[in-house]
Amino acid sequence: MSVSVLAQTLKGSEIIKIGNEINELKRQGQQIANLTIGDFDPHIYPIPAELQQGIIEAYQDHQTNYPPADGLLDLRKQVATFLAEQHHIEVTPNEVLIASGSRPLIYSTFLALIDPGDKVIYPLPSWNNNHYAHITGAQEIQISTTPENNFLPKAGDIAPHIKGATLLCLCSPQNPTGTMFEKADLEEICDLVIAENASRQPGEKPLYIMYDQIYAMLTFGKKHYDPVTLRPELKDYTLYIDGISKCLAATGVRVGWGFGPEKVIAQMKSIVGHMGAWAPKAEQVATAKYLQQTDALHQYLNNFSGRVQESLSTLYNGFKQLKDEGLAVDAIEPMGAIYLTVKVDYIGKTTPDGQVLQTSADINFYLIKAAKVALVPFSAFGTGEDVTWFRASVGTSTLEDIQNMIPRIREALSALK
Repeated sequence: MSVSVLAQTLKGSEIIKIGNEINELKRQGQQIANLTIGDFDPHIYPIPAELQQGIIEAYQDHQTNYPPADGLLDLRKQVATFLAEQHHIEVTPNEVLIASGSRPLIYSTFLALIDPGDKVIYPLPSWNNNHYAHITGAQEIQISTTPENNFLPKAGDIAPHIKGATLLCLCSPQNPTGTMFEKADLEEICDLVIAENASRQPGEKPLYIMYDQIYAMLTFGKKHYDPVTLRPELKDYTLYIDGISKCLAATGVRVGWGFGPEKVIAQMKSIVGHMGAWAPKAEQVATAKYLQQTDALHQYLNNFSGRVQESLSTLYNGFKQLKDEGLAVDAIEPMGAIYLTVKVDYIGKTTPDGQVLQTSADINFYLIKAAKVALVPFSAFGTGEDVTWFRASVGTSTLEDIQNMIPRIREALSALK
């Protein structure tokens, strides 16, 4: 049976491939430190107790029917209040869209703005923009980034490609790198977008920014910046992706929100409605109540972000120690999110059983088998397989797990010739 061209050409997830390898080794009884998935072990990082109780009570109150297509009005109001208080971003409830996490919001942003052949700009590495661009038939403009700029694009990188573009995809704190935009760098990008839109003719599509800030409440000593706060004139051209999935360790609760220009949000509402990608009603009720519990929210965030930062810093310091010992590794100091960017530069080396490591994936699978540690190569986020930088996610590992894996990594890498 033949299938669509889209189905034939859609790429599978490299992270799932790595996960399958890990699961096979686990079936063999091996214990693997899994730093691959951008998720949380709820036994290590449970959701807030008040949110959990609120979900239980909402189900007990029979809040199990369809929610409104754009989300419960009470939740959209509370999100607007939350954004004003936490990020100083002013929106109305009609400029907020609730969905089942960030994925349908990103997908509906693409579907609402992109026609086949429209130009979409995004940096490499970045999470899933390549897949959504492919699905919508966009012309993909991939911006290579460097470790010297924390794998974030600068205005000068974007400028040669901006003429006629429809969407610029940005993320901070960024998945997969855990790095964040500096104020001046984001301001220059914003000014570039403003100038480009000013040059367009009436009736011509503007250039929009999709700004993914799902990790904005998980930052470590650095200030989070966003386009509209820096440049209010971008309010009609910026779509934000946000929610509770990461900042409350609530990935399975499936409550995300997008916000932006009302005319675009209204179209995204229709798209999400046709997908049926609503957040469950009981979870929406509970989230609306929890966002009003400001003291409990801040107490949870302070404790949670502190624990995540400790794990990331421990892993960072471990890699820096290995580098100081002469191993070909490196790391970028964690700034936000649950990710550490690490370098394991061993392409061309030979394993004890005679295998030559030819790609970053080879290095990763060697670490899985020899060190019982699993990372995600940046090739899973669009870079070439010769790029020896990796994402390490700490959400499913204890601090003890992270401390114990450093000696195993040292031993495995020291065995390479």
